[in-house]
Amino acid sequence: MKSKLKYFFVGAVIIIASLLASRDLFKKGYFSIHDDLQVGRLYQMDLCFRDGQFPCRWVPDMGYGYGYPLFNYYPPLPYYFGELVHALGFSFLDSTKAMFMASIFISGILMFLFGKKLWGGWGGLLSAVLYLWSPYHSVDIYVRGAMNEAWSLAFLPGIYWAIYEIIENDKNRKNRKKFIFYLALFFGLLLLSHNLMAFIFAPTFAVFSLLLIWVKKKNLKESLFKLILGGIWGFGLAAFFTLPVLLETKFVHVETMLMGYFNYLAHFVPIGKMLFTRFWGYGSSGWLQETGMPFQVGLPQWPLAVLVTLIAVILFFKKKISKNQIIIFSFFFFLFLFTLFMTHPRSVFIWKLFPILDFLQFPWRFLTLVIFSISVLGGGIIYFFKNKKTQFILSFILVIVTIVLNYTFFRVEKTIPMTDNQKLFSAKGWNKLQTDAIFDYLPIYAKAPPGGPAPEKPEIKSGTAAITEIRKGTDWSLFSVEVSKEAKIQIPLYDFPDWKVWVDKKITAQTHDNFLGLINVVIPPGIHEVNLKLTNTLPRVLGNLISLISWIILVFSAVLLLKKKEK
Repeated sequence: MKSKLKYFFVGAVIIIASLLASRDLFKKGYFSIHDDLQVGRLYQMDLCFRDGQFPCRWVPDMGYGYGYPLFNYYPPLPYYFGELVHALGFSFLDSTKAMFMASIFISGILMFLFGKKLWGGWGGLLSAVLYLWSPYHSVDIYVRGAMNEAWSLAFLPGIYWAIYEIIENDKNRKNRKKFIFYLALFFGLLLLSHNLMAFIFAPTFAVFSLLLIWVKKKNLKESLFKLILGGIWGFGLAAFFTLPVLLETKFVHVETMLMGYFNYLAHFVPIGKMLFTRFWGYGSSGWLQETGMPFQVGLPQWPLAVLVTLIAVILFFKKKISKNQIIIFSFFFFLFLFTLFMTHPRSVFIWKLFPILDFLQFPWRFLTLVIFSISVLGGGIIYFFKNKKTQFILSFILVIVTIVLNYTFFRVEKTIPMTDNQKLFSAKGWNKLQTDAIFDYLPIYAKAPPGGPAPEKPEIKSGTAAITEIRKGTDWSLFSVEVSKEAKIQIPLYDFPDWKVWVDKKITAQTHDNFLGLINVVIPPGIHEVNLKLTNTLPRVLGNLISLISWIILVFSAVLLLKKKEK
């Protein structure tokens, strides 16, 4: 009974802490953020669902109305969740705020589960509050509006928790299967939330796994097999998105993501800006931090992490904690130091050694792992106290201190009274939706972004023809045309694999020999019906099939696990 009451209390504290951190999201209207396309992306996802395009790949209104393959490359998970919320009757604005809110709640819950495994219930509670109340968490939501990065932060502790449980339960077949399921689920959701963050998180998963296998003296081959199985299964869950990203990036412009403002050299952060300042602002990042963007790691987070590590070292030399325990403390402390270093200009030699890091754009993205590691360590202070009452009191005090010290950071810069129509369909809102980030994922056949909006109907480039009965959806278009003299018709759609054109239900050759890389087709004299459809390439077909099988297995496994739990 006491145990149930304890976890009811812990759950209530995490919910209250999450609600307090999300309090400004309950205000009417919307708020200013750097990435102000979140509502627009959700609206495009909604159009896909209404049109039966699933998984959503091509959005019709972006790219100045020519459309482009946004969700073939941009992680879609938060927007699927947002579409579910919108389908329940919430506005696009409120659904977008619910997406941000969900990332806060999930991060607190999963960090509690991992912290509880390491430090017990009260330590897990403290780690959870330290994590979700880290200032960088607020930067992601209230300053940058970085939806996908916020969601990646949510699933990170869940993966660590599953890894720990798989290795610890190598002899317990029932529990081991359950946590392979969780590893697959959380890893798949991470890949669907932010593939770049998954890229920098993955090496830490590998090091932690090998270290834990050694510390726990587990069977290396057996443990690695289970971990790899969970990882492959997770990849399968996300394959419909991940395979095209890996194999079809050559079909879009990505070079602009590494140029100018997005060159990583412009975004290193001095240590003082991370550890020794309480500055808060809503500006952007820039050269040598002449900027209004905050990068503080947080109080009491980092001093508490350092204190915990020092205590652990002292207790180890006094032989009051084991070698295995000090290794766990040391892993998270060195993860903190290394990822902090990766945000600093001195780490540039590592960035040059691994050019793929360029795609991270902002070295301060490593702050995700900084706040994760110090939040895990911070909860460890409870581990040093064996008296349950002392654990409760200390945890509760530090929870209150954490919220009080960071309370003013978890707020919007300003709330803007507006409706869906004003946000999306006003002249300013619609222009932003169509033109912001216009070069991101622009199909490769386009030499540059368009200088103006797409025409309402196909254009006759040569010959004589009249176009009627135009209809179009998210990834299809059709029209009737009466051709008097063989005509070359330019359709206001970027060519991209695998757009196909049918004239009178017969596949017809298409070209894209124009500055914008738009689809052109030559049509003979007569009355014709022209259909266009974005079909699936081999990577998309394979990805869809692998994901379908993986999700069926996941659902089937979930049912079996629930039945076993009932028994």
